[in-house]
Amino acid sequence: MITAAIAISANAPVITDPVAIFLTVLGIIVVTPMVLKPLKIPNVIGLILAGVLVGPYGVNLLARDMSFEVFGQVGILYLMFLAGIEIDMYNLKKNMKRGLVFGLYTFFIPLVLGVITACVFLRQDILSGVLLASMFAAHTLIAYPIVSRFGLTKSPAVVVAIAGTIVAVVGSLIVVASVSGVYREGEFNGLNLLRLLGGLVVYCVVVIYLYPRVTRWFFKKYNDAIAQFVYILAMVFLAATVASLIGIEGIFGAFFSGLVLNRYIPARSPLMSRIEFVGNAIFIPYFLIGVGMLINIKVVATGWGTVYVAAVMSAVAMASKWLAAYATQKSFGLGAIDRSVMYQLSNAHTAVALAAVMIGYNMGLFSEDILNGTIVMILVTCTVSSFGTERAAARLKLRQFDSEEERLPRRRGRMVTNTLISVANPLTAPQLVELALLMRGAERNENNRLYAVHVRNDNSVSSRAIGRNSLDVAEQAAAAADTRLTTIERYDLNVVTGLLNTVVERDITDVFIGLHRRQTVIDSFLGNKIEQLLKASNRMIVISRCFIPVNTFTRIVVSIPPKAQFETGFRRWVMALGNLASQLGCRLILCCESTVKPYIRSVYRHAGLELRYEFRDVEGWDDFVLLANRILDDDLFVVVSARRASVSFNSDLDRLPDFLQKYFSRNNLVVLYPEQFGKEDNISTMAEAMSTDIVATPSPLLLKLLHLYRRGVAMRKRFTHRNRSRKIDL
Repeated sequence: MITAAIAISANAPVITDPVAIFLTVLGIIVVTPMVLKPLKIPNVIGLILAGVLVGPYGVNLLARDMSFEVFGQVGILYLMFLAGIEIDMYNLKKNMKRGLVFGLYTFFIPLVLGVITACVFLRQDILSGVLLASMFAAHTLIAYPIVSRFGLTKSPAVVVAIAGTIVAVVGSLIVVASVSGVYREGEFNGLNLLRLLGGLVVYCVVVIYLYPRVTRWFFKKYNDAIAQFVYILAMVFLAATVASLIGIEGIFGAFFSGLVLNRYIPARSPLMSRIEFVGNAIFIPYFLIGVGMLINIKVVATGWGTVYVAAVMSAVAMASKWLAAYATQKSFGLGAIDRSVMYQLSNAHTAVALAAVMIGYNMGLFSEDILNGTIVMILVTCTVSSFGTERAAARLKLRQFDSEEERLPRRRGRMVTNTLISVANPLTAPQLVELALLMRGAERNENNRLYAVHVRNDNSVSSRAIGRNSLDVAEQAAAAADTRLTTIERYDLNVVTGLLNTVVERDITDVFIGLHRRQTVIDSFLGNKIEQLLKASNRMIVISRCFIPVNTFTRIVVSIPPKAQFETGFRRWVMALGNLASQLGCRLILCCESTVKPYIRSVYRHAGLELRYEFRDVEGWDDFVLLANRILDDDLFVVVSARRASVSFNSDLDRLPDFLQKYFSRNNLVVLYPEQFGKEDNISTMAEAMSTDIVATPSPLLLKLLHLYRRGVAMRKRFTHRNRSRKIDL
């Protein structure tokens, strides 16, 4: 008889060489999806079954040696960390109440039913019953890679399930610690429980305070991709190690560090792509295979006692989790699909169940039937959870797609975004590419294309080398974020002509360009090239100058001119800034007149974009000047400007470049010119000379009269509001 399902097999494994073991595992990771895909079996359950087959209780091809111990532990921590950094913080705060309620339901309902079942049907005493019930209360997000593959990590049902997981895991670990204390001391010691809870509170406060500050400092100082990746892993395992030292399981520390580091790892950033790639390629599959190697399906043949115990434990574990999901659905009026997602994600039991059963078995509280029954329960719940999550995720994705189609009929086909990034040198190219990717949003559309162009007007070897190097760096930055970028090396009369020709040839909708450095005293703030580009093009142009990495911004402060809602490209730039704030997870502060606010709200509401944004009233140029004292070093200041022929242009914008140079020379800055449709050479307004010809000079008398008129309007407006306080508190 096999007495312990996780005991080491007496027979020596076939493969013992470390290199051969690693090669075999890689082969399993590659072959398993190919074999099981025609059978429509989820990869998660396929890797677990592969572990059962090659493990000590299968054909004994591999031994569960130290590599599986290390990689398996790293895999579960990595899985929880990914759940933390992929969660939408806005949705988490929005659904925090639901998550906490679901967490309480999915902890207490299985705990109560587990105690009753253990005492009545399994003949356990109260102490053993409580410890056994803690296994039912906790669960593992083993099916999380499935919802991640469907792109549902930001779905409210998934967010609720993840939040509830942490509540249930922490509660179960506290129960396990309390039972262990009662067993050792013979009575319940409330002081130990208070010490554990106090340590948990101190731990959370320290992580929340230190991690953001240290991370922001590190990212500012070290921009190397490898250094940032290793740093993130070090912080995750540091949090997990410290959590284990204070008596809380390391999976809580990994998840909590993911929540804290969430905003510094945007979803479409190269760093996020590297983290997901390494985890999904090595660590998480290793963990799943290791779980399979623990399972001994032969325990069913050891006697009817094991079959009975396993059937009771599996039934109670799954039924109690369904009741918790059903109670949450009725409490908040959710749909049946949401209930299915929450139930299936919380149905698998692995990590905490193994820890609890081994503690109980070593203390003599559990018999061999309970130990073997737990192994069978793990196999059953993991299988049901994987298949159920696959079906529920597909239904949820279909419902999500249908709701988007109803909210935005045929808009997806019309909103084509072709982005052009002008790269001048390899130092600024990666940051421009990252900014462009974040402002494009997370949606991938084959009709949207990304280009990078380097324009040169001489054919020397050095110029060609700089151009090719700049384009290579830009292409690598886009590839690191799993985005295709088309590079264009262009020889033209000058930079402006080359950009304009590329805009026309590629049907470009928005242009990203870096702000030049002033070479002489008489040089303008924007530079002659950008000024000519603005006059000759009607596309949206984003001019960037950032001193710190994009993912370290704490706030995005936007200055919006009056009548901005009447511009043709209004929706495009509003969505671009919304995408940027959503990807970075930071606050978006929109400084504008009250007449602009409803239009911005309408854009975000109809687009279904969920982010933290708020408004600040701005009545004129004087209020804009006050912003100079409100912008911090870690903020991104976005100025929405206007071309001379546009509806939202006013005379105050003439002073904007000098003002930005004087007061914002050390701030992170983006100057955005919205898109304007129409051909400049056919404009039938008296402002034609100011917008179409990049060489001709407008009439000084006309400019002076227009300036005096607008100054008079502004003075009258300020006089009307002279008794009104206009302080801007950001």
